[in-house]
Amino acid sequence: MKSLRPAVLVLLVFAAAALPACKPSAKTADAQAAAAPSATAVSAVAASRQTVSEKLTYTGTLEAWREISIAPESGGKIARILVEEGQRVAAGQLLAELDTETVRLQLAQAEAGQAVAQANLQNAVRTKERMDRLMAQKAVSDQQYDQAKLGFDAAQAQAAQAAAGVNMARHVLETAAMKAPWAGLVASKNAQVGDVINPMMGGYGAAAGVVTLVDDSRIKVVVEVTPSDIGRLQKGRPAVLRVSNGETAEYAGTISVVNVSADPLSKKFRVEVNVPNIGWKLRPGVFGTVLFDVQSHQNALAVPQKAILENTYVFLAENGKAVKRPVTLGLKNTTMIEVLDGLKEGDLVIVEGAFGLIEGSPVEIKK
Repeated sequence: MKSLRPAVLVLLVFAAAALPACKPSAKTADAQAAAAPSATAVSAVAASRQTVSEKLTYTGTLEAWREISIAPESGGKIARILVEEGQRVAAGQLLAELDTETVRLQLAQAEAGQAVAQANLQNAVRTKERMDRLMAQKAVSDQQYDQAKLGFDAAQAQAAQAAAGVNMARHVLETAAMKAPWAGLVASKNAQVGDVINPMMGGYGAAAGVVTLVDDSRIKVVVEVTPSDIGRLQKGRPAVLRVSNGETAEYAGTISVVNVSADPLSKKFRVEVNVPNIGWKLRPGVFGTVLFDVQSHQNALAVPQKAILENTYVFLAENGKAVKRPVTLGLKNTTMIEVLDGLKEGDLVIVEGAFGLIEGSPVEIKK
């Protein structure tokens, strides 16, 4: 027994020396932690049910609903222009006026001629009435009676002619005052005070009026639609106009015109959209994007389009891991897309940070 004690002591010493070597050092634990993959920060959105509408998108130029060149019916020298470009005017408001001095003199002359014609007519009436009585008594010849009757007919014609001359002069005087046919905006002044204009001369175009007036209470947008899409649009269907003037805004409108024949050169179809211009926020002449709803699914399960990868799959965030999930897609609009199969309502779909993820990658949802 005494001989075994030294050996036992030696074994105990070796065992005690080996114990620290069996415990992992702090440096080893840190190295192992550093070697483990870190969680990727991602953003996720829950799949939800909503209305998804398929849209067609076209670009067009905004135009005023109506536009007219204000010009007099008769020629003359412009005496006054009472409006400025950019000014809003009411229906019936005086915009410009021709020099009417000559027309007023012509009216006075016509009224004097009418007075003479009326006096002659009255005399012819009395003469004819006297001849009618004498003719009944066989006191005048047929020739005398016919002459009286012809005098009466001529006096009637002259009176009518004189009245027409007065009406014409009055009409010219009235139309020398150019008034707004409807409320609108003065888009341009095309002449100056003192200019002489004559609408009857050749080459006088619509743009050569004294002022141009537009009705921008409504805006129309004309777009050229391809043959593959024209059959999906119908007059009276809703549309949305999107305009960017520093910030993007959308306005509800209606399809007002759908042409049935294509342009012979472009082979496209003209479609016109009518948009109420509430508050005059829309300005003619700028570009806008028109969105047509052509098909809608109610209560569709939808996710943001940016969640879809390669049009076939998405990544879900489940228990701190990325889970790859194949999906079947349906309708889409400008931001959302319908998922027909592969997801259920409430699934957290990764929409940002999915690049480089694989099945089982650790993820952390950003707050």
